[in-house]
Amino acid sequence: MIFAIEEINNSTELLPGIKLGYHIYDSCASVPVAVHVAFQISNGLDPVFYTDDNCSQSGMVMAVVGESGSTPSISMLRITGPFNIPQVSYFATCACLSNKQQYPNFFRTVPSDQFQADALAKLVKHFGWTWIGAVRSDSDYGNNGMASFLDAARKEGICVEYSESFYRTHPRSRIQKVADVIRRSTAMVVVAFAASGDMRLLLEELSLKPSPPRQWIGSEDWVTDTDMLRFSFCAGTIGFGIERSVIPGAADERVCDGTEDIKTLQSPYTDTSQLRITNMVLSQLKKVNFSRNGYDVSFDANGDPVASYELVNWQKSESGSIKLVTVGHYDASLPVGQKFRINRNLTWVDSGTQVRSTKTII
Repeated sequence: MIFAIEEINNSTELLPGIKLGYHIYDSCASVPVAVHVAFQISNGLDPVFYTDDNCSQSGMVMAVVGESGSTPSISMLRITGPFNIPQVSYFATCACLSNKQQYPNFFRTVPSDQFQADALAKLVKHFGWTWIGAVRSDSDYGNNGMASFLDAARKEGICVEYSESFYRTHPRSRIQKVADVIRRSTAMVVVAFAASGDMRLLLEELSLKPSPPRQWIGSEDWVTDTDMLRFSFCAGTIGFGIERSVIPGAADERVCDGTEDIKTLQSPYTDTSQLRITNMVLSQLKKVNFSRNGYDVSFDANGDPVASYELVNWQKSESGSIKLVTVGHYDASLPVGQKFRINRNLTWVDSGTQVRSTKTII
């Protein structure tokens, strides 16, 4: 966040003659904490940020960057909306947030899940899978995303054996139930529209008891999370991810506490090769249209950008580790028949051949 603000303040092109001040909060992925922050923002924060000669302006917030999750974003918008404070998210993808009647001050730099749901349905249809299972996070992200996918899947002639929901705070018995449904099912393909924090718990539960291998199809939140690659039994997973952007200077070489070398740390925050998610102000935001580092930024009437994704595949390397490989693209702005393309070979579950998942209805 600080890097992005410093890039703007040091640029002669983005906001010449203007320096941004900021106040950063950690919502801890918690709705109550996000709501608490929203009240603070709406109340105007401190009357003055700095008292020296360089900056003595009011601390009134002109815009908010965040939140990363759809549910916390919705909760914040209920509070900041009446004050016309623009809110720009880099990772809240719920299709419901495109509703300008409810969220007129919301914008995002990632596509709506409506596009991802359509893309996932076309992906499943492309490989001839007409009998699938479905699991989702029990949240705005998971429930709305899966609802859009199931609607698109029905239009493609895809049948769903089961549809289960779960959430990280649910009792373990709920997670076990979902895992057992997957183990007992006849569908060899499972579509998971879930947050990585939820999906991690489900995969940990599935790893405790061997079961027939499944072909996983993942939504962008977990399928591009490099921490999830440790689940080797999910090798062959495919799904869509937000397109990567190379940001010069984004690699952070500062240490955390004086002992670690951050260049040797492996986490989603230090892996700069996988950067996928990056009032008067409100009226100007609607007109934004620029390019930076090969990434186009603009908003349609719903506050959404043009929807484009990378098709990613979890492939085993020669060392046996799982790596994330881009094998294709999906661009919703292209004509029908040209939106979806695969330009590299995929590997499948158990490094075998493409699975079959169909069912004959008599």
